[in-house]
Amino acid sequence: MDTVDLWSLVRFVHVAGAALWVGGQLALSLVILPLARHLLAREAKDRFTAAAGRRFGMLTGAVFLPAQLATGWALAWHKGVTWASLAEPGYGRTLAAKLALFAVVMAAAGGHGIAHAKGRAELARILAVVSLVGSLGVVLLATALPVT
Repeated sequence: MDTVDLWSLVRFVHVAGAALWVGGQLALSLVILPLARHLLAREAKDRFTAAAGRRFGMLTGAVFLPAQLATGWALAWHKGVTWASLAEPGYGRTLAAKLALFAVVMAAAGGHGIAHAKGRAELARILAVVSLVGSLGVVLLATALPVT
């Protein structure tokens, strides 16, 4: 495998992971949870939604997050990104904003899981929305990264 193919594969894994993460959030929020609320009895709905959330959280921690961090770091290294370059206009600042928003999204997603486990439904719902909207913002910033 030549170098160009390797970096295309790394970029593919990074983009596919982001698509699965955001797509999973959208599918849960817009399709699965509303159907569960309408079709299942309260106890069954509560068990199902808790199990779906745990499974999505486990996949996030075991697959998505490590893949995003590893491929993101590799892509930044490959492009010669340094801490200092994150303050520069263009690619650096856009990437810095993407990274900062990604950190907020991960904190909101983790907080959502904790709030849900503690029975704080309203806080869990707010943090889920913050995580979803923030994830869409991360994707928007990724599309705004200048080609280098």
